Amino acid sequence: MTHGFDLNDPLICEGIIGDGCGGGRLFMVEQNTLKAYDPTTKESHVLLEDIVKPLSISKSVCIVTVVCEDETIEFDLSAMRKI
Repeated sequence: MTHGFDLNDPLICEGIIGDGCGGGRLFMVEQNTLKAYDPTTKESHVLLEDIVKPLSISKSVCIVTVVCEDETIEFDLSAMRKI
């Protein structure tokens, strides 16, 4: 558990400090919404809504990838948009 979040949950991942964008933040899909949680401010920000049947989430550099049952979504943190 990190900041009350279970990092073994497939719909939660942690941004690595120094890897590009979002270092130190937690990224998650809750109620069909991609969110970023900042443990420093304890604030959560909505990044993308209407995610259908999410299975897992991962992050590499500035891209958050959400694998869903019917599609794979990539969200670019540097542009703050779905690509």
